[in-house]
Amino acid sequence: MRYTLRQLQVFTSVAEHLSYTAAAEALHLTQPAVFAQVRQLETQIGEALIERVGRQLVITEAGRLVLQSAASILAEVARLEAGVDALRGLSAGRLDLAVVSTAKYTLPRLIGPFSKAHPDIDIHLTVGNRSELLDRFASQRDDLYILGAVPAEIAAAHVILSPNPIVVVAAPDHPLSNARVISLEDLAGHPMILRETGSGTRRAAEAHFAEAGVTLSVRHEFGANEAVKQAVMAGLGLAVLSRCTVEMELAHGYLVELAVTGFPLDRHWSLAWNRGRTLSFAARALRSKLLDDGGNLSA
Repeated sequence: MRYTLRQLQVFTSVAEHLSYTAAAEALHLTQPAVFAQVRQLETQIGEALIERVGRQLVITEAGRLVLQSAASILAEVARLEAGVDALRGLSAGRLDLAVVSTAKYTLPRLIGPFSKAHPDIDIHLTVGNRSELLDRFASQRDDLYILGAVPAEIAAAHVILSPNPIVVVAAPDHPLSNARVISLEDLAGHPMILRETGSGTRRAAEAHFAEAGVTLSVRHEFGANEAVKQAVMAGLGLAVLSRCTVEMELAHGYLVELAVTGFPLDRHWSLAWNRGRTLSFAARALRSKLLDDGGNLSA
């Protein structure tokens, strides 16, 4: 099949006007160019599409068949172009976004303005721990990722979005809750409650204590920040969490932030994408929005 969309468009115009001259004017072409396009289409199909009867052009049976199919093809092309225009205008589209579970507390502030400005963009959200997000990144399952530190060994570019300080928290009646200065060694004798292996928060905490040569007494491990917070409030131990996850509990006095030397840990949230993946219109727009809001590009 060697005929082109342009040939179908020209033939449709000639059939509509029953005139090469009128079709040429409508298409802003010369009359010989229009005639040549129709003749090329006839040659490729192998049948006459237009005949001249006296001074009148007549569409042949084969021409009517081509005209019917051309109408469907050109209409589909028009729908395609309209759809692409909608994507460019962000009045349609889908954005696949994966975030670490801790970032869900910060996520509304990060993407809320974009979502309000583009309500027709369907944001498909996946929440998981750091290990799960890195697996998804390796298989290029999403457009964008929000996580903490981005490993140097993966093919990622990233934008620093906002601070993510990590703090030590306790129940208000914990023996250390009123201490003005607490060393890392002071924590070693108290039960600790940590996130599961694979959590970025746990990874950062363990690295910090290991660097100081301090071994923690881990009593419980939970796969969700909410479970960790409830355990701390119940007096089961101390916890290391992102401050964004405990802002409400700190404000209402359900938890207290301990004055531990070296804390809070200076961490941040990053927006990452795979260098080898072509981003959707919506993903590029969100990335640009976050950059405009002050993110620092690092790639």
